[in-house]
Amino acid sequence: MGSGEKSGHPLIDDFFSYLKPQKSPQDVLAEKERQWIYAEEELLRTPSILDGMSLEEERIARFKGTNFITQVGIMLKLSQITISTASALLNRYLMRRSLVAKSDYKPLHHYQIAGICLFIATKIEEQCRNIKEVVIACCRVALKNPNMIVDEQTKDYWRWRDTINLNEDKILDMLCFDVNIESPYRLLFDMLKYYNVAHEKQLRNAAWSFLNDSNLTQASLLFTARTIAAAALYCGAKHCGVDFADDGGGRPWWEVQRVKLRDVRRACNYMADGYDGKVAEAAKQLDPQSKDRWSLYGAMRTPEDG
Repeated sequence: MGSGEKSGHPLIDDFFSYLKPQKSPQDVLAEKERQWIYAEEELLRTPSILDGMSLEEERIARFKGTNFITQVGIMLKLSQITISTASALLNRYLMRRSLVAKSDYKPLHHYQIAGICLFIATKIEEQCRNIKEVVIACCRVALKNPNMIVDEQTKDYWRWRDTINLNEDKILDMLCFDVNIESPYRLLFDMLKYYNVAHEKQLRNAAWSFLNDSNLTQASLLFTARTIAAAALYCGAKHCGVDFADDGGGRPWWEVQRVKLRDVRRACNYMADGYDGKVAEAAKQLDPQSKDRWSLYGAMRTPEDG
């Protein structure tokens, strides 16, 4: 029986199928991830925009939602991996559901979506927090009062608790329960170790900051986690004046890391372009120091085919 041919007998076909090389878990995860990667033009036709919301308004809502995730995550002492996973879930959800109310549809507020996505992410990344902890942190961040007393006697507590309980499964259903998300943080750390630069504090911190800032954008919808991690390494190395030598076979570092240099540069340029106009103002209000960080990316703008 030739390669690729079938015998017509299910048991025999299943046996030969078993003998074929199996995909690694990483390859399977990467294949699933590509289903959530969009062209830039598609981000101009999200459900909210099609329902009449302007592009800037939608980007500001996404930014505020992911910033909410970051602030609640810090209050709960969650890892950046968990925060990154929650941000990716929020961005994916908003590619399926609108933020614009209709006569027969009442959308969740972007803070509510953010809180639910973070609660889901704590389970995915096995950094579980009980719902009471999450509710209290969400109330405090939403009302901008970190010392606010929140307990079962307050209306805000039950409002947030009911929102999470009633909508967690709805969001998971909208995401097709596809919640295995590759972490760019893990990939970046592997790259730093591969090139023996994990101890280089300035490079490591610059690359790590790139990932933290990318969580506030739609980068996870445009680039794979591996490309985002490689872009963080590229920006960090460029900022610190570090070069990576070709491997023994003469392959440049990006080929060794299984990414395309054009995609890496495109991700860096996306970060440089990430905030302008009203979005920049929103970012500045929420984080006054953000201007300095984003200007750093602007200085690293590179022709994609250069």
